[in-house]
Amino acid sequence: MVQKYQSPVRVYKHPFELVMAAYERRFPTCHLIPMFVASEVVDEETSEDGSTHKIERRCALDVDAPRLLKRIAGVDYVYFIQKNTLNRKERTLHIESHNETFSNRVIIHETCCYSVHPENEDWTCFEQTASLDIKSFFGFESTVEKVAMKQYASSIKKGKEIIEYYLKELEDEGITHVPRWTPSSLSLPLPNPSSLSTAQPDLPKLTITPAVSPPLAADVKDGPTLDVKQDGVALPSDSLVEILAGTPEDKLDADYIKRYLGDLTPLQESCLIRLRKWLQETHKGKIPKDEHILRFLRARDFNMDKAREILCQSLTWRKQHQVDYLLETWTSPQVLQDYYTGGWHHHDRDGRPLYILRLGHMDTKGLVRALGEESLLRHVLSINEEGLRRCEENTKVFGRPISCWTCLVDLEGLNMRHLWRPGVKALLRIIEVVEANYPETLGRLLILRAPRVFPVLWTLVSPFIDENTRKKFLIYAGNDYQGPGGLVDYIDKEIIPDFLGGECMCEVPEGGLVPKSMYRSAEEVENEDVRLWTETIYQTASIFKGAPHELLIEIIDAHSVITWDFDMCKGDVVFNIYHSKRAPQLPRKDPLGAHGITSPGGNNVQLIDKSWTLGQDYSMVESPLTCKEGESVQGSHITRWPGFYILQWKFHSMPACSATNLPRVDDVLATLQVSSHKCKVMYYTEVLGSEDFRGSMTSLESSHSGFSQLSAATTSSNQSQCSSMISR
Repeated sequence: MVQKYQSPVRVYKHPFELVMAAYERRFPTCHLIPMFVASEVVDEETSEDGSTHKIERRCALDVDAPRLLKRIAGVDYVYFIQKNTLNRKERTLHIESHNETFSNRVIIHETCCYSVHPENEDWTCFEQTASLDIKSFFGFESTVEKVAMKQYASSIKKGKEIIEYYLKELEDEGITHVPRWTPSSLSLPLPNPSSLSTAQPDLPKLTITPAVSPPLAADVKDGPTLDVKQDGVALPSDSLVEILAGTPEDKLDADYIKRYLGDLTPLQESCLIRLRKWLQETHKGKIPKDEHILRFLRARDFNMDKAREILCQSLTWRKQHQVDYLLETWTSPQVLQDYYTGGWHHHDRDGRPLYILRLGHMDTKGLVRALGEESLLRHVLSINEEGLRRCEENTKVFGRPISCWTCLVDLEGLNMRHLWRPGVKALLRIIEVVEANYPETLGRLLILRAPRVFPVLWTLVSPFIDENTRKKFLIYAGNDYQGPGGLVDYIDKEIIPDFLGGECMCEVPEGGLVPKSMYRSAEEVENEDVRLWTETIYQTASIFKGAPHELLIEIIDAHSVITWDFDMCKGDVVFNIYHSKRAPQLPRKDPLGAHGITSPGGNNVQLIDKSWTLGQDYSMVESPLTCKEGESVQGSHITRWPGFYILQWKFHSMPACSATNLPRVDDVLATLQVSSHKCKVMYYTEVLGSEDFRGSMTSLESSHSGFSQLSAATTSSNQSQCSSMISR
């Protein structure tokens, strides 16, 4: 498996030329990097005008690997080839390195780039990426990978410190400014620190050419570069400039991460950046905020694949049920305002928002009977949405990252009445939804005055709570919370609620029994639940091999705009748009009739009759668009003619082998097991008059396709080309 690393943008608040002077002091050796034994120049060239300088070095690293591993490998040092391209005119330094030792067994590739800050020409940016691919290593592949990642993680943070060290050294020597390159200055080289003129030590002699994969040549550059690929070098200059010129929303700055997201290890930073980049590519214009992405990574111990899976499921859920607009659209019924015994109350000692729930005073049975499970769920979701908002607010107020809240649960009054089966069922459902969509939002749970019946409730509930979440629970029986190690350790004395012996008035409702006159029949509650939880502008459909899903849109006025917004929940499809002058027949819902198999379920409609001929009975008005699983697609089409337009989602089949006309095994199996070839799409369409059209679907307020609460200001409006536009 290939291990990858992507760094955030690290900023030096010094001019590019001065940073380059500091960088050159790292050669031929650097005492701040003990593993960097020596380096020698193997090739060097300078352009005629002196603006471009290329240099290639062979670097020796003394890897901190187990002695047994070194003996088996038969090497003492690891050799890397480093190629630097300094463009004084463009003020960029591209660095690329790869391992020479054991290159047939281990592939280490690293690129990095120094460039001018896009918003301040007196500052310098640094980015890097790296990859490690271990083909084979005498049966020690796993050990080598761990050694490599450990070496890299321990040394990557030193990179910036080393540059800062040499910048300070230059300042002590009176060098605080290095003039920029100009065509007339070709004979004026950059000031070279004294260390540059020292004789280069001989490289240790090696009898074996390959090398242990552990460290990357990054240690020779801006900080350890083990198995990483640094950013920029492998890219053409044009694309590199495009990346570096991006807005702050496009890239993450290391200082921003520390200020708003907290202290992350280099590998954790890399996971965040790579997942964020993937979301930008597949969910253009509406990615969640960095804090939200980070919560899902933490919930899966920074396993990017697992985090991506649950995050995509959550984003689809949020879109389908319009959770992003919950705070704006949801108004709690009066019975909740009077009898739901929970509310926000200042913050704890760490600055986390504090939510108080007097569960023992809550009539759970009465609330479920009066409101239904779905209304309670929506209320709890609104509480979580408000919690996210308060975390952002407190992050700004306290000047440090605050990504979760503290919940105080008072169980005084809890008894067997609270173990009413439908009430417990509703609680478990709520826990399940919150766990799946709000991971790592609970920083601490303080359970006070737990009665004897609490172990029974805990036995029922705890299996549904994530293990990491359970570790955040602190349980106090009786008045234990009043002593040392109790409430005062987590909440300032001045804001302890009056009902817990404090002096602060708490506005959480007293609760009490819900009057039975407010109870509703099971049928009324069920109808209300269905209305609440099915209120969505999105529809879902299933697509099968040989059975596309098609949607008919009739256009009366030419130059209308058909807009769409859909998510690929499962599988890959090809999206097409067709036009026909005549209306298709009534929808057929026998998607698998061709195979003699009944549809396994799901909404699937076919409109295009098999007797129709493309180009005669109907025509394609857009180029086919292949959509991958997990992608979010928005777009629009400006119609040229009135008539009937058909949006089609078709199962995406891999191309058959061109060497033979025989059917593939997969195609044969597909006719027998169609259910294994099922895709699922969630979509929304709307037809607008041309005068109401304001850009792509990502900018249409009427589409409700953005994440208003969770997305950063990353929406982008793509200009339509000719008659249509598709954006992803």
